[in-house]
Amino acid sequence: MSKLSATLKALISAPFARPNTLPASPKIRSVYERLRQEAFAKNVGSPAWLTLSTAATMTMNSPESLTELYNLATTSSRDKAQSVETAELMREVGLKCIGFNGVPRTINCLGAFRASLPSEVVSSLSTKPTRNTSEKNISEILSRGEGLWKSIYRPFDEKLFSKLADSHPDLPVFIVNHEYGALFADPQELGHVNGAKVGRVLTSIVAVACLRAQTGVGPQVTSHVFGLRKAFEDESYKAKGEFAVEGGEWLATDEGNLWLLNSVDSIVEALGEGSGTSFAPGMVKSKL
Repeated sequence: MSKLSATLKALISAPFARPNTLPASPKIRSVYERLRQEAFAKNVGSPAWLTLSTAATMTMNSPESLTELYNLATTSSRDKAQSVETAELMREVGLKCIGFNGVPRTINCLGAFRASLPSEVVSSLSTKPTRNTSEKNISEILSRGEGLWKSIYRPFDEKLFSKLADSHPDLPVFIVNHEYGALFADPQELGHVNGAKVGRVLTSIVAVACLRAQTGVGPQVTSHVFGLRKAFEDESYKAKGEFAVEGGEWLATDEGNLWLLNSVDSIVEALGEGSGTSFAPGMVKSKL
């Protein structure tokens, strides 16, 4: 196999290219703690604030901060089972971030996150994949994707599908079948047989948190804010297999939406240390 030259290696790792993940800033734990306290005061349960914090942190590409978040969330855990549930939810949220942030950040963050967990928690994590496709389940996957797509975008779902197809005929097909069907819509066994179920409401929170933390995608943030609200309007939040999300209905109000967006902004501000998002901040080469 060919080798990379020293010059090429140096360019790949050049500081201006920001090749590394973000470290946990000194302020981030206090930000997470404040969000936890605010959530409690507003009757928002742990799954909701943990989901928004995980998604925003994944978008910022900060595995160290995920560890801080996990440690805070499990500080008062009653037993190992609760700690395992927290880790399962965080990594399932991280998996769904692929659909918004791309694969690399999820690889970076989930790998480092697993390595930071206590061995007794790691040994209890689910190891059975739930998203394999086969002739037996492909119709179910496609149906889940279409259902979630309609729930989020109705009454504009068909119009949006056609508009995306104008850009590329496979664009809406890939989004609905492979992102909404295979990734965003939960397999039936998640949360019931193994793993952690994110569910309809928290999936919309993942979307809003990731997109807000990225910046530059305001129309998509708006769409998924509406998507969160529609979970309660069409009652998909209580569809078969869904779990109740404490505070979910409040998060779907104007006041709740504002808190959600401001919470994401506070995480970005803390991790970016005044420089904003790490998703696409641009590169500035130092002058020689």
